[in-house]
Amino acid sequence: MNIINWKGIVESLLFAAGDEGLTLKQMALVLEVEELQAEEIIHELMEDYRNDAMRGITVIELAGTFQLATKKENSAYLKRLVVTPQASTLSQAALETLAIIAYKQPITRAEIEEIRGVKTERPIHTLMAKALIKEVGRADGSGRAYLYGTTKEFLDYFGLKKIEELPPLPEKIEDDYQQDDADLFFGRFQETMDS
Repeated sequence: MNIINWKGIVESLLFAAGDEGLTLKQMALVLEVEELQAEEIIHELMEDYRNDAMRGITVIELAGTFQLATKKENSAYLKRLVVTPQASTLSQAALETLAIIAYKQPITRAEIEEIRGVKTERPIHTLMAKALIKEVGRADGSGRAYLYGTTKEFLDYFGLKKIEELPPLPEKIEDDYQQDDADLFFGRFQETMDS
C-alpha cells in the first residue's frame, strides 16, 4: 500500500512555483483533493517548518498565496551572500533579462519569457537579489502576475539620472546590428559589475 506524501508534494510544488506562490485552489486542483484537505496539508507543512529550528526555510502566506521563504533569523547571512565579490558577475541570461526589463518595463515574467524564449525565474531572482530590479505592481487579468521594473541602483550602475536616458533601440533591427548593440550593452554592464 503506497502512502502519499502530501506534504512532500506540496513542498515540491511551492519550490517550483517560486515567488509566484500557490493558492489553496491551485494546490487542491493539482493534488486532486478538496480545498479543505489542501488547507490541512499546507498548515501541517507550515507547522513542521515552525517546529524544526534546524531548517533555513519556512512557508509563508501572503494575500492568500503560499510560498517558500527564507527564515528571518538568517537575513544577515543572506545579505552577505548578495554583497560577496564572487556574486558580482551576472550570467548572459541575467543580462538579457535585465535589458528586456529596462526597455519594456513594467513587464511580467511571462512577457520576458516570450521575448527570450526560455524560462527566466532564476535570472529574475538574481537581479532582484542584486537590487537591480524590483516588483512594481501587479498585471491586470487572471493570475495578477508581478510586474518588474528597474531600480535606482540600476540607474546608478549605468550613471543614468532617469530611465529615459537609456540609448534608444533602433526602429528596424537587423539581426547582426541587434547582436552588436546587445553585446555593447552587456559589455558595459559587465565591466561595471566587475569593478
